[in-house]
Amino acid sequence: MRWRAIHRWLGLTLGTLAVVLGVTGAILAIDPMQQAWVATTAPDDLPVATLVERVLHNVPGAEEIRRLPSGAIAVFSFAGDQPQASYVDPANGQVLGAWQASALPRWVKYLHRSLLLGDVGRWGAAGVALTMGLLCVSALVLVLRRMGGWRRLAARVRGSVAQRIHVVTGRVVLAVLCLTSLTALTMSASTLGLVKLDTRIEPEVLSVHLGKPELPGAQLATLKGIAIRDFRKLNFPDTTDPEDTWKVATAQGQGWIDRYSGQMLAWQDTTLAQRVYDLAAVLHTGEAAWPWALVLGFVGASVLLFWLSGVVIWWHARNQAPHIRGSTPLAQADMVIFVASEGGSTWGFAQTLQDALSQAGHRVHTSALEKFRTTPATRQVFVLAATYGEGQAPAHASHALEHITKLDAKPVPVTVLGFGDRQFPVFCAFAVAMDQTLRAQGWSALLPLECIHQQSAQQFARWGVALAKALGEPVVLEHVPRVPPTTGLTLIARQDYPAGTGQATAILRFAWLAQGLDARLRGKGLARFTAGDLVGIVPPGSAVPRYYSLASGWDDGFLEICVRQMPGGLCSTHLLTLQIGGCATAFIRPNPGFTLPRTRRPVLLIGAGTGVAPLAGFIRRNDRRRPMHLYFGGRDPSQDFYFGPEIQRWLGEKRLATLQTVFSRVANGGGHVQNALRRDAEHLRGWVKQGAVVRVCGGRAMAQGVAETLDEVLAPLQLSVAKLKAQERYAEDVF
Repeated sequence: MRWRAIHRWLGLTLGTLAVVLGVTGAILAIDPMQQAWVATTAPDDLPVATLVERVLHNVPGAEEIRRLPSGAIAVFSFAGDQPQASYVDPANGQVLGAWQASALPRWVKYLHRSLLLGDVGRWGAAGVALTMGLLCVSALVLVLRRMGGWRRLAARVRGSVAQRIHVVTGRVVLAVLCLTSLTALTMSASTLGLVKLDTRIEPEVLSVHLGKPELPGAQLATLKGIAIRDFRKLNFPDTTDPEDTWKVATAQGQGWIDRYSGQMLAWQDTTLAQRVYDLAAVLHTGEAAWPWALVLGFVGASVLLFWLSGVVIWWHARNQAPHIRGSTPLAQADMVIFVASEGGSTWGFAQTLQDALSQAGHRVHTSALEKFRTTPATRQVFVLAATYGEGQAPAHASHALEHITKLDAKPVPVTVLGFGDRQFPVFCAFAVAMDQTLRAQGWSALLPLECIHQQSAQQFARWGVALAKALGEPVVLEHVPRVPPTTGLTLIARQDYPAGTGQATAILRFAWLAQGLDARLRGKGLARFTAGDLVGIVPPGSAVPRYYSLASGWDDGFLEICVRQMPGGLCSTHLLTLQIGGCATAFIRPNPGFTLPRTRRPVLLIGAGTGVAPLAGFIRRNDRRRPMHLYFGGRDPSQDFYFGPEIQRWLGEKRLATLQTVFSRVANGGGHVQNALRRDAEHLRGWVKQGAVVRVCGGRAMAQGVAETLDEVLAPLQLSVAKLKAQERYAEDVF
C-alpha cells in the first residue's frame, strides 16, 4: 500500500473539510471550559432529595432538574404559560440567572455536525471523520518510516520549516486526532440511525394512590440514596395526573418512583451502547472534563497547521519532482535504468548515467523501480537504489522486490548501484536486498554491487570507469549534483593557523542573510542546522559543492567551519582567500547519523586535525553538562591545535569533562590518537559500560586506526565497533 499517496491525496482532496471540522471543533471546545469556569457546582455527595427540597423552596413551579455536563444545576419550570430555565445554587436553591445556550456554539455545532447541509451533511461529516482516521494511520506509518522506527520516534526532525512543523506537530497530537476521529464515527453511527442506543420500550408504570398522601420529593428514600455525582436528570410528576411518577436518570440507568410510597416501580440499566456513546461524547467534546476540552481545542486548531504545512510540502515536492530528459520509450531502448529514490537526488545520478550512455550511442529508457520490466530490445539494466529509514525501500518502490520475484528471469544483466550513508548500521540495505533478490531469481550482473556513500560524485565517477571497461565503450560519468536552494554567507571572523606542518588552515565564522517565514516554509534560505551537519559551499566557477562539517549550530547565531588548503582545491582556495565581509554561497545538508542524540550518557569524542570541528560544536552546545570526553590528535600544538583556547575554556566550564591531546611531530607528544586510546583503556571501558556514544571525525586512515584500537580495548567487554554501530552508539565523519 502506498501510504504516502494515500496520505497526500486524502489530505489534498478532503483536507479543507477536515480543516472546517477541526477549527469548529476547536471553537466548540471553548464552551465546556467557559461553562466550567462560571458553573456553581454541588458537592459530589449531596443527596438529590436535598437538592429537590432546596429547589422547590425557591422555584415552586419546577418540573425538571438537570445536572449539566459542567456540573451546574439547571431547573426548568413554568411561570404561568411561559417556560423558564434557570441556573440555581445547589447550596441553597436560589436562582442565579437564566440558562440559555449561546447562539454561537449552536451555529458552530450545526456546522461541525452537518456542514450546514442537514442529513446529507451529517453523512459528509462522518465521511470526513473516517478520512481523518485514515490520514492518522497513514501519518503514523510515514512518521515511523521517516524517523527510522519506534526507537527513533522522538529524535530530532530534519528538513524545511514546513516539514518540521508537519512532523513535530503530528508526533504531539496524532493520537488525539485519531481518538477524535474514532469518537466522531461512534457518535455519527447513532445520529445516522446505524446503531440504536436503547431499543427497549419504557415500562408502563403508574403510581397507586390507595388513599395515601403524596410524599414530598425531599422525603423520597430513593432520591436520598442518589448522590449528585451520579445524577443526570429528574422529572417531577404531573400535578394534574395523580398516577404520574417521578422519573430519575443517573449514570447507571433510569428509574420510575412512586409518588406516594417512594418505592422504585421500575428500573432500566444504561445499555452498553449508551455507555459507549456517553464516553465517546465526553472524549469528543470535552463536556464534563474541561482540561480535556483544552487539549481538544489545541488539537482541533492544529488541523489547520497540518493542512497548511502539508500543502507547502506537497507544492515544494511537486516543484522538485524528477524530470528525466531524453528518455527513449521502453520498447525501443537497449539500455534501461530503474530508480528508487526517497528524496529525489538519485534521479540526478540516473540522468547523468543516461546522458553518458546516450552519448556512447545507446537508446536509454529511465523509469521508477516499481515499473521494472524488460522488452526484447533490452540488453542491459541498471538499478539505482537508495535506502530509506531502517533499511527500507523508498516509499514509491515499497513493493518492487515482490514485483520482481514474480517475473521470469531473462538473459539480461541487471547491475545494482546503491546509495546510502555509512553512518547508519543498515548502509545501502535496500540495494543489498535488491541485488540478492535478482541473483536468486537468476538475473546476471555486468558489475558487482557497488554502494555510493553520501552521494559522492567522485565514487560515482570511479564506478563509471569500471562500467566503461566492462562495456568496452567510452562512458564518462561526470555528475554535477543537484544543488538545493542556496543562500549567502558573510564572513564575520577568521582565525588563521600557519602552514608549517602542512597546508594553511583557518577557522571561518559566517553570518547568514535574514530570511522570512515564507521563504523558510517553502524550503528556501538556510535550513536550520546543528553541529555535525554539513554545509555545502558552491565555489565560484563550479556547480559542484564541497562539504564541510559544522562546528556550530543554528542556536549559536553563526555558522563556523574549519578549512584546510587542498592542493588545487577550488573551494578551499576560495574560502581561505575570503576577507571579512566576503561572501560564500551555501546550503545545509543534514547528517542525522552523526549528530548527537539527546542523552545523559557519556560521550566519547575522537578527532584529529580539522576533524575536531564538529566535536567542538558538540562541546560548545553542551549546556546540560553531560559527560563529554575529548581525544584530540594533531602534529604540533603551536600550529594545529584547532579550537585550542575554546576547548580549554569549555574544560573549565565543565562543558568538557576530560581532555587527552597527542601531537605526532613534537618530542614527547604522545604519538597518535590511537596511542592515547590505548593508554586510557580502563576509562574507555568504564564509559562504554555506562552506555557511552562515540563520535569519530577525521581522515579515513585515522578513523580505521581508531576502530581497530577500540576493537582491542573493548574486547574484554565482548563489544566491538560493529556492535556499537548496530546499537546506534558509534558514528564516523571521515574525509
